[in-house]
Amino acid sequence: MFTYEVRVKGIVQGVGFRPFVFNLASKYSINGWVNNDEKGVNILLYSSKENIENFIKELKENPPSLSKIDSIEIEELSSTKIYTKFEIKKSETSNNKSTIISPDMSVCQDCIDDINDKSNFRADYALTNCTNCGPRYSIIKTVPYDRENTSMVEFILCEACKKEYEDPTNRRYHAQPVACERCGPQVKLYDKNNKEISSSLEAIKEVASLINNGKIVAIKGLGGFHLACDGTNEEAVNSLRQRKNRPSKPFAVMFKSIEQIKEHTFLSKKEEELLTSKEKPIVLVKKQDESSLSNSVAPNINRLGCFIAYTPLHHLLFRFLENPIVATSANLKDEPIIRFKDEVLEKLGNVVDFVLDFNRDIVNACDDSVVQVVNDEISKLRNARGYAPTSLKLEKKVSKKILALGANQKSTVALAFEDNLILSPHIGDLNSIESMEYFTRTIETFKNFYDFEPDVIVCDKHPNYESTKFAKSLNKELVFVQHHYAHILSTMGEYKLKEKVLGFSFDGTGYGDDGNIWGGEVFICNNKSYERAYHLKYFRLLGGEKAVKEPKRVALSLLFEQFSLEEILSLENPVIKQFSEQEIKMLHMVWTKGLNAPLTSSMGRLFDAVASLANLVHIQSFEGETGLAIEQNYDERIIDSFDFEVIDKEIDLSLMIKQILEEKDIKTICSKFINTLVEIILFISKKHKELPVVLSGGVFQNKTLLELVCKKLAKEKIKYFYSKEVPLNDGGISIGQIYNLL
Repeated sequence: MFTYEVRVKGIVQGVGFRPFVFNLASKYSINGWVNNDEKGVNILLYSSKENIENFIKELKENPPSLSKIDSIEIEELSSTKIYTKFEIKKSETSNNKSTIISPDMSVCQDCIDDINDKSNFRADYALTNCTNCGPRYSIIKTVPYDRENTSMVEFILCEACKKEYEDPTNRRYHAQPVACERCGPQVKLYDKNNKEISSSLEAIKEVASLINNGKIVAIKGLGGFHLACDGTNEEAVNSLRQRKNRPSKPFAVMFKSIEQIKEHTFLSKKEEELLTSKEKPIVLVKKQDESSLSNSVAPNINRLGCFIAYTPLHHLLFRFLENPIVATSANLKDEPIIRFKDEVLEKLGNVVDFVLDFNRDIVNACDDSVVQVVNDEISKLRNARGYAPTSLKLEKKVSKKILALGANQKSTVALAFEDNLILSPHIGDLNSIESMEYFTRTIETFKNFYDFEPDVIVCDKHPNYESTKFAKSLNKELVFVQHHYAHILSTMGEYKLKEKVLGFSFDGTGYGDDGNIWGGEVFICNNKSYERAYHLKYFRLLGGEKAVKEPKRVALSLLFEQFSLEEILSLENPVIKQFSEQEIKMLHMVWTKGLNAPLTSSMGRLFDAVASLANLVHIQSFEGETGLAIEQNYDERIIDSFDFEVIDKEIDLSLMIKQILEEKDIKTICSKFINTLVEIILFISKKHKELPVVLSGGVFQNKTLLELVCKKLAKEKIKYFYSKEVPLNDGGISIGQIYNLL
């Protein structure tokens, strides 16, 4: 008989790993034990060599579905001890925490079957879960992932639940949130005066009736509340827009099933696979021309953010709903998703008519993930529920603990310790006191998870970013990483690239080394240093921040670059009609003197200008509206592009601006503009054919642009990379900041 010790690291807690090991040991007649500690799962195997080899082979090839194994260490022991059974031991604790926290997961089919089975004691119970599904990150306070370390600690198991919880052959063995109607959290419906109306299934029935009748209801999900209404009711959707002051930004829509989504959209095989995956993210897909959904759900665009009901509560709700529902995050502008009923009533009392709550606290807020399919692969726009916390394995252990604080928009934080790199879920834009509180709370959460005290803090160079100010307040060793270089590094980090690359970093804004606003950058770099090889020719932002909200100002600035004031006043273009003659003269003076008109090389702002010149968007109501509008008007039959010049280090688009003015057709302008960007990337890439290309930054969230670029680079046999596991936008910056130090 042989004795082996096996140590497994990764996402191996809260995913049914110990009962899996117990049953696998039983299958191969192995004695010994399994336990958890802060680093992962430890297994002692006592049996014949053949049995142990078969056990390890199956462990590697077919682990539990929610687990993610980063490493397996196997060591033969020279022990003389004889083991007569296999047992699951209690978790061990020490001061060295490094086990990876599992993300929340959508309800599994077995649990859906339970709530639909009238003979099951969990029939109709809205908070059903097992080791294969349900809350993880959102309810945990610290590791190891045991019930006493979660918000379920106050709920004492009844005999029926306890029996399952203690049975290693049951899928609810040590499922920490396990409960039933008798012993677990309860669902309750409240009116806007905080008066309880009903509970349990009756409350869910009543909410469905309210939604069917045009009301707006806040509904508690895994990581926060949604604002919900009937997605086919034009009046209800418009009412939600008015109450939330969200004039045109698209709403996400929750559906009962994949079949219901297909009634309203066109799906690729990959999109269907993502929609039905265990993560159940919001997936951006193509809308059908004819649909019963309200036109106000996603006005003026042909794409729809869809997701499938992902909790038992949602599934019970859809029993009684007539239609798909709008399900958008319950928050105020620039604030994080709300976790508590009383906060919903306090902040959104003028938005919601009723609130559906349950008394299992959300410890860690977590928004819905948003993804799209690019080149038949996932591309994450918002990395959150189902995917985050995201763990990447480092090639070697770090000598210092590193905390990266990301950017100011689409904020995330990242930690590096031992050989782990952890990316937090999406936090949001740091433009309010509440969002900064959420930001600091998230940092404390992760420090608490891992007993993590950073030796080094990494942050953005922008002196006015809230994340940078926070970094400076910590009195630690501080490293600054330039924003656009961090974008390239985030992709390099995902693929563990260390060699020199040609990095295209295109986004809306970021603090440049020369004090100007960068955003159309091309670097030759490795993970330690960079050279700004090319950039978009500088232009001025008239009114600074105001120009970000008003694309017409960016367009006018580009016209000032090309024409005299007299010529501009005589131009026949929609942009000119957006201003009075007096305004144009005043802004020309601002432009001439550079008063509150900072220089920028931003590709995102160029999109704004083109959208205005094409008479699509002159004032933005949400970030990225111009990019969506241009992509919406792309026609793949138009293969021509505008002219451009690359002079020394500058990408000069003066010729393009003049050609746009001569073009009257909107689709032609948009199509030729995107084609021009593709040609610029191709032109520069061919000049450096020996370097692999890295594409990063928020502009590459434009699916049409990214797919066209990839196609052209592949045709030229130029190797390219872009992020898939990590967001291309500022949500990936914190990963890039850490990769600079590895």
